[in-house]
Amino acid sequence: MPFADLLEEVGGLGRFQLIHITLLSIPGLLMASQNLLNNFTAGIPAHHCTIPNMTSALNLSEVDQSALLRAFIPQDDSQLSQCKRYIQPQWHLSSGNQSHTRNLNYTVMETENCMDGWTYKKTEFISTIVSEWDLVCNLRPLKQMSQTIYMGGVLTGAIIFGGLSDRFGRKMLLTWSYFQLAVLGTFTSFSSSFLAYSTFRFFTGMAVSGVILNTVSLKVEWIPTKTRTLVGSLSSLFFTVGQIVLAGIAYSLKDWRKLHVAVCSPFFIVFLYSWWFSESARWLVLNGRSGEALQELHRVARINGKHEAVEKITLEVLHSHMQKELQSSKTVFTAYDLLRTPVMRRISLCLIAVWFSTSFAYYGLAMDLQKFGVNIYLMQVIFGVVDFPAKLVALVMLTFLGRRLTQDLQVMRTTLAVLGKGFTSASFTCVYLFTGELYPTVIRQTGMGFASTMARIGSMAAPVVLILDELFPALPSVVYGSAAVIAGVTAFLLPETLNVPLPDTIEDVEEKWSKKTCRFQEQLQHEAMVLDTLGQTAEEPEERQSSGLDAL
Repeated sequence: MPFADLLEEVGGLGRFQLIHITLLSIPGLLMASQNLLNNFTAGIPAHHCTIPNMTSALNLSEVDQSALLRAFIPQDDSQLSQCKRYIQPQWHLSSGNQSHTRNLNYTVMETENCMDGWTYKKTEFISTIVSEWDLVCNLRPLKQMSQTIYMGGVLTGAIIFGGLSDRFGRKMLLTWSYFQLAVLGTFTSFSSSFLAYSTFRFFTGMAVSGVILNTVSLKVEWIPTKTRTLVGSLSSLFFTVGQIVLAGIAYSLKDWRKLHVAVCSPFFIVFLYSWWFSESARWLVLNGRSGEALQELHRVARINGKHEAVEKITLEVLHSHMQKELQSSKTVFTAYDLLRTPVMRRISLCLIAVWFSTSFAYYGLAMDLQKFGVNIYLMQVIFGVVDFPAKLVALVMLTFLGRRLTQDLQVMRTTLAVLGKGFTSASFTCVYLFTGELYPTVIRQTGMGFASTMARIGSMAAPVVLILDELFPALPSVVYGSAAVIAGVTAFLLPETLNVPLPDTIEDVEEKWSKKTCRFQEQLQHEAMVLDTLGQTAEEPEERQSSGLDAL
């Protein structure tokens, strides 16, 4: 596209782009915390029914306390029951000798629900929403519901902020999303009830969508074509480091209220410096604000030290470079345009499958770390560390093999949970970049929001599949893996965008990737080869004749 030439004239990947990308990527250190926060804020501490008059027993040694608990709490598979207690103390069990209990009258061993609440161990967690509002036993589904409500907010944000940013600009919506995330995320820590907590988390999820979608667009729309892959892959490592940062913060605090403040309040700082960002010049031109676009280009040129470009690039030059795009800017685009034309429809339908299954597989692995039976903080670090080699492999494949083949990496997710999570994370890196390159500027954010909506549906569906392990332990993995294989195959139906300039209009997409255009281009190449062959054949007799005369 002609605008790519303007980017090169104002410095290409210069000082401005490096600062711009870094400042946009830094929040990624804490953005990973938002989606995975439930592992720690809603962690389930070891617990059992509260024993009446247990206060006097707190001074006992751990061995004596264990013996006392056996008299009050029945055991399930050699573990203390979490939801039942004996109506009458069974003192004969406190010795640990249960061989003679088989002949006891059933009524003596009668149990009841936890009438006086629960007692929680504070070794792994000091406080979580589970221990705060007793989300155990009959209320245990509310733990998963809190994550589903948050993902519902992320889904809603993808729908709302995607369309709004195409209408009002990337920078404005990004700045607002930072502010919303900082305020509501911090207020979550003051929740006095589960309802208040869930409400704050819903609107925080909306802000997370606004941040992610607009960050991707502001990056790709200011980066030259040849460096998009490198920049997109390396900046995604901030999310990877963020997973390790989350584990460290969660381990040091172990309190859900303090944890929310720690990972949300820094966005006030991000909100303040976000005013430095430059609005997408592409978007400004296509929305009839060419004067502002010119100012942004001049600003970028000055920061990059290309002062001659300030004089060279005028409003007339800008319009001449984007004349075709300006003609289409008078049209109002809606989500319907994502499906209206053949190529856009093929792209959108394929991305639905890819985004859904990528998110489905990723959150199926990453959202319930306690099921692995390993220290939850250590497991979070392991998941973060394994992302590094996976994303480096993705970077190499994105650079040399393209986007479609790289997307099939998620098939490997089925071999091992940790490696699977790492490669699925790498797939996320690819699909964010891929989607931004496939959709044109005039409707890029609407498309990103549409695709991201499918991802959120996948993340909301992922926990439900875990119920299948009651039928067969490996069944959830089979379901996640099957979805990943389908997505990998679907990705091959998408056009390749490696080293291809960003499209600005729907017409660009149709012309560039329609099958008729591809066949026409292949026909032209074939005709050119035929003409070259005929030309060489026609020249051969003359050369031979000339050689004969020389011989004479």
